[in-house]
Amino acid sequence: MSQTAPTPFPWPHGFLWGSATAAAQIEGAGHAGGKEDSIWDAFAQVPGAIAGGDDLETAVDHYHRMPADVALMVSLGLDSYRFSTSWARVRPGDRAVNPEGLDFYSRLVDELLGAGILPWLTLYHWDLPQALEEKGGWANRDTAYRFVDYATDVYSALGDRVTHWTTFNEPFCSSLLGYGSGVHAPGRQDGRAAIAAVHHQHLAHGLAVNALRSAGAQNLGITLNLTNAVPRDATDPVDIEAARRLDSLANRIFLDPLLHGAYPEDTLRDLEPFGLAEIIHSDDLEIIAAPLDFLGVNHYHDDLVSGHADASASDSHAGGATRSVGSPWIGSEYISFPSRGLPRTAMDWEVNPDGLRLLLVRLGKEYDRLPPLYVTENGAAYDDVVSADGAVHDAERTEYIVAHINKVGEAIAAGADVRGYFVWSLLDNFEWSYGYEKRFGIVRVDYDTLERTVKDSGSMFAAHIRAAHAG
Repeated sequence: MSQTAPTPFPWPHGFLWGSATAAAQIEGAGHAGGKEDSIWDAFAQVPGAIAGGDDLETAVDHYHRMPADVALMVSLGLDSYRFSTSWARVRPGDRAVNPEGLDFYSRLVDELLGAGILPWLTLYHWDLPQALEEKGGWANRDTAYRFVDYATDVYSALGDRVTHWTTFNEPFCSSLLGYGSGVHAPGRQDGRAAIAAVHHQHLAHGLAVNALRSAGAQNLGITLNLTNAVPRDATDPVDIEAARRLDSLANRIFLDPLLHGAYPEDTLRDLEPFGLAEIIHSDDLEIIAAPLDFLGVNHYHDDLVSGHADASASDSHAGGATRSVGSPWIGSEYISFPSRGLPRTAMDWEVNPDGLRLLLVRLGKEYDRLPPLYVTENGAAYDDVVSADGAVHDAERTEYIVAHINKVGEAIAAGADVRGYFVWSLLDNFEWSYGYEKRFGIVRVDYDTLERTVKDSGSMFAAHIRAAHAG
């Protein structure tokens, strides 16, 4: 029998329960209120780039429905709401500040605080102004400094009320997938540009942390999407090497500069043809390693890895981030992802809840400067069906969330300093290159009427929050 509620656990005092979204995925009003093109608006105009030819113009119209969406959060009992501000709305074309754009986020923050919900703000969730991309985007070092201007503008407007600041969400995706494999905006396939984007986003993060802290911000962090690279055969040197490569490009190229102030030696060696060492200035790594107050961990699945080309036949659709790690531009064409025979989501990602426990515990063991952890995204896409009663009985998503919450509890019991869990996502939304085909929400959105309906997974999450607070 499936488990429909998390196992009772003595959650730490003040543990946060929340949900998350991103501006580009939910806001709509793509060219209203002074907003101009982001790289995703431009990417959506490329034939075949987005499933179904979808775009972000309306998304789920959160821009106009924000108060009602906050009321929905109240009905779910959320402690915190993790959202992002759109650079393309705040500084259209990266020119002057757009007061109308900032006013929207100011009203959102006030609405949240009035409802007793902690605003958790992310500054960059992939929507670079297209005007900056036309100047080189993240492959151009100057973009790091433009990010600081944007970040300080947002802080000047909201820093009196927002206490938790995330610089970047999943830089893996906005650098390696956007500039290397080309499956995300801006859709470039240039290995050197991808590696430059990694470093320049690191630099932008460090510069922004220092600038915001100097301005008075106290809770500053970053969110990374991390995996476990598990060799198919732990005794096979070929599989072990494949796992090392994946761990280097998916995890350590981000974690080590932030927490150790240095890129891993093997990463520098692997990426020598792509010029990583050449673009690092003398004080960059000291800036990048600015102390963090928290680390956000996004995790949906982990990966069984093989270095044998024939292994790929058993799993041709490894999940999101890892699918493109096997791209030739990083010299890793022999990384493949064999199936473990586990259940899969609609994204074709394996469901392995214990991978989240393993990851959270492992981080604490491997990084002595590790700040407190928050699971800032965890969730699953399934092909939801609206029942005759108008409800969405999403049993698979409910079981997925329950199982992962239980594993967070196990990680805490094993010593991991985890202080919050945010389910992805609050709403069905624009799922990047998949358009509106994949639904992650605990609240269903009818894309014709934009009506919101809390799914069974949302009702379960609300009940769990009540029980966790009561306990």
